Amino acid sequence: MPVPLSAVTDAYARLTEVLPGLAVTERAPSEPLPRGGGWVTAATLAAGGPALDAYLGLDDAQVLRDHGTRARPDVVAGFGLHRYAWTACLLFTAPWFLHRRVPRLPVADVALDRTAGRVAVRIPSFACLRGDPAAALPGARVVAGEEALRTELRAAVAEHLEPLLGAFGPRMRRRGRALWGLATDEVVEGLWYVARLLGEPERARHELESLLPGATGPFAGSAAFRDLAGPDGEPLTTRDRVGCCMYYTLRPDDTCATCPRTRDADRAARLTATGPG
Repeated sequence: MPVPLSAVTDAYARLTEVLPGLAVTERAPSEPLPRGGGWVTAATLAAGGPALDAYLGLDDAQVLRDHGTRARPDVVAGFGLHRYAWTACLLFTAPWFLHRRVPRLPVADVALDRTAGRVAVRIPSFACLRGDPAAALPGARVVAGEEALRTELRAAVAEHLEPLLGAFGPRMRRRGRALWGLATDEVVEGLWYVARLLGEPERARHELESLLPGATGPFAGSAAFRDLAGPDGEPLTTRDRVGCCMYYTLRPDDTCATCPRTRDADRAARLTATGPG
């Protein structure tokens, strides 16, 4: 068996196991991140300029390929941010959900090869609870309890996303609360999706409601789960997105299942067809 590189190696292996389209590899803190080919660092994206132009070019081409038309530049930028942030948030939430460990990952320590579905990371430090065997590892920071660990998670995600929101935001014609609302959605919906693959959607709902109850700046809004009644009165879990992904600009009649524009009757019909969660 390979020797784990960090306290979150096992969590990333489990994430890749249930989500084969996302392969996470680790580099030692002293090693360089991969470059060339399809690789781009998060720090390079956060700097904007040609690297961000090239990254968003992939979204522009995908919209044209999938829909036969071009989207507005601000919509393309929103799609690009979603595809990055949905993945990036899982680098933090998956280890927290699986092992109660929260890595610190500044943009300088993450690179991605989007076309190949690969992410490379360096883990300079992480937070964990008292009694965790990982507390003896280099880079460990022990916190007092669950709420303190949730605070660490919110801070780590915010540290990583803030410079990226600064780069994408002007292209999306959004700022402030609107951007952090989108970040809230990525944190919740990414982990909720993976938890369903793990067979633990109810635990994920409980954990996310505790993580994002509202008024946890800079994040805007809450996890926003709620139950609908199914055809036989059974509860069907849904949530209301804080921000809009703007997909309706391409297909006005085809809104997301968690979009506030989607009526509860339509949500219930979709959930009944696909199964709860």
